[in-house]
Amino acid sequence: MQILQPAGTSDIRTISSGLRMNASFQEVRSLLESASSVVLTTHINPDADGLGSECALAIFLQQRGKRVRIVNHSNTPGNCAFLDTLFPIEVYAAAEHDRVLAAADVIAILDTNHPDRVASMKQALLASPAKRVCIDHHPDPADFVDALFVETAYAATGMMVFELIDRWDSTLLDERVATALYAAIMTDTGSFRFPKTDASVHRMIARLIEAGADPVAIYENIYERGSAGRLRLLGMLLHGLTLSHDGRVASVTITREMFQKTGTTEPETDAFVPYTLSIDGVQIGIMFTEMEDLVKVNFRSKGSVPANALAREFGGNGHLNAAGARVTGVSLQDLIPRVLMRAKHYVQ
Repeated sequence: MQILQPAGTSDIRTISSGLRMNASFQEVRSLLESASSVVLTTHINPDADGLGSECALAIFLQQRGKRVRIVNHSNTPGNCAFLDTLFPIEVYAAAEHDRVLAAADVIAILDTNHPDRVASMKQALLASPAKRVCIDHHPDPADFVDALFVETAYAATGMMVFELIDRWDSTLLDERVATALYAAIMTDTGSFRFPKTDASVHRMIARLIEAGADPVAIYENIYERGSAGRLRLLGMLLHGLTLSHDGRVASVTITREMFQKTGTTEPETDAFVPYTLSIDGVQIGIMFTEMEDLVKVNFRSKGSVPANALAREFGGNGHLNAAGARVTGVSLQDLIPRVLMRAKHYVQ
């Protein structure tokens, strides 16, 4: 079994988690304010928090007179395509975008804090003479930027972008910015039900609705525009659900054959893994997804059970209750019992 780690990572330091890092909002603002051109990016297989944070900040910076482009390694998933109508999201092509990255004054990395997570863009991003700023709420950041603002207390990166905009120039918190940030925060809080959802989240959401965000339309775009194949895939997945360790661990599996039978792809599995936690008594939920050259493992947990600690055993990381890993060099059939065996040591 091999942990998936892209080449060329030995020169990147990892900073201990749980602390507020180098930069303050004011320092991030100063760096962005001094720039004429800014490129924004987020992690591979982006979710609504990464994409919404990018779009909101891009719109805001453009209104401030900056030249702004969003460039991502991955395509935007279908349920987030409406964000592309707020601000164009480009898919990285080295022939074009290496020059764009090299010419930028600032590159902002959102919702991820390690260069490996920008995948094919990593080399060009690190080689660029641009200043680099990171805004993120995940633990264990790498030391690869000029201004690192990472705070794990935030429920979503979108909340950090909201506060940056609100403190900088709240008059530019318009309908487009509000829509993008609402999508970011809604999804990363599990539609406002995850543990970090507190009064401050709801106060922020109220501000976004007042600025023009439409909760019904945003929810419909993200969660109610799927294909029939996606529902069939969900049915197959739930049919194969298994319980382990006296019903305290629930696991589901998606094989490549299941994708083929339903005509679906991996991005359509977003929001499947929380179903595993809907069973009374389950403390850890795990979803195994068989990809072409690796197995993706999503972990979810309840209470103080550390999903991220379990994920780290397989080369992953994440939040206390939501984490993931991508593992190569092992078959799905061999990996599943290994993960389930280790999960036993985390349940209470």
